Amino acid sequence: MALKIEKITKSKIDTVDFNNLKFGQVFTDHMFECDFINGEWQTPKIRPYQPILFEPSSKVFHYGQAVFEGMKAYKDDDDQIWLFRPDQNQKRINISAERLDMPAFPKEYFFEGLTTLLKMDSEWVQKGEGNSLYIRPFIIGTENCVSASTSTDYKFMIICSPVQSYYAGEVRVVFADKFSRAADGGVGFAKAAGNYAASFYPAKLAREKGFQQVVWTDASTHEYLEEAGTMNVFFRVNDTLLTAPTSDRILDGVTRKSIIQLAESLGIKVDVRRVSVTEILAAARKGELLEMFGAGTAAVISPILGFSHKEETFELPKLENSYASVIKKGITDIQTNKAEDKFGWRFKVE
Repeated sequence: MALKIEKITKSKIDTVDFNNLKFGQVFTDHMFECDFINGEWQTPKIRPYQPILFEPSSKVFHYGQAVFEGMKAYKDDDDQIWLFRPDQNQKRINISAERLDMPAFPKEYFFEGLTTLLKMDSEWVQKGEGNSLYIRPFIIGTENCVSASTSTDYKFMIICSPVQSYYAGEVRVVFADKFSRAADGGVGFAKAAGNYAASFYPAKLAREKGFQQVVWTDASTHEYLEEAGTMNVFFRVNDTLLTAPTSDRILDGVTRKSIIQLAESLGIKVDVRRVSVTEILAAARKGELLEMFGAGTAAVISPILGFSHKEETFELPKLENSYASVIKKGITDIQTNKAEDKFGWRFKVE
């Protein structure tokens, strides 16, 4: 692959306080981009991170043709950089793109662009507990036209942001009984930008009531629990982990599938099936609901301390050696090359 590279003249890394990072606000020196014009992807390039120029008529602004991924890179004690299951992100961004009638981005472009970018900005991948480089690939429609039709032109980009351990504080959630994140036949399974925009208002209403996030329920009946905020969600009832199956409403999360596989390898029973609100309420009342947690790239696992449904509120017990803590450590140790990777999840950047 021909890859055009324009390097910065001077790095801005010395201006960054890596001990006080706000998630997703600081970006590395370079970015990767590639344009789709006249029915084909053009020569990709890496250039200094900078603003990009679009006309007001660009279709992404009017019809929301935008999909993205979230990934992380980690640096071990020997300064080797590792990715976690990047093949899954590469496949999924094209699945998302197809649902929004956008062209697939070539696998070889994705991996060469990503690995070259990471090697160029390797100093931005910090060693140490909780440190990583958040990676954001995305595709947007860029045709200059406001007709309500699919774009003819697109831009694929990768930008990177150094981050620390993601800690959202104490998290309590409300089970949705009015708003929905996704519907049958919709785009819930895709990482489409509009999915997230539509979730912000219900989340704001939840915060106004003292909760940090919403656990989404099915759109037709609000009887089945599906996702937690922007994450997949797990429930521990007695010694069984429950989580909803993927569908056209639920994202096929990379962290989700990793949790299932790791938990089963540890001898933890995992039941992948529809999980009803009634079932979880009953388990909470009996003291059998021991844990709830969200699963996603940013936090890996985010424990949920309590929840509310139609004015009824529950607190969950605080456990030593919780499933959440054991599984999170198992995954992060693999990600950071501190443990054997018997699943073949790690990808060496070289």
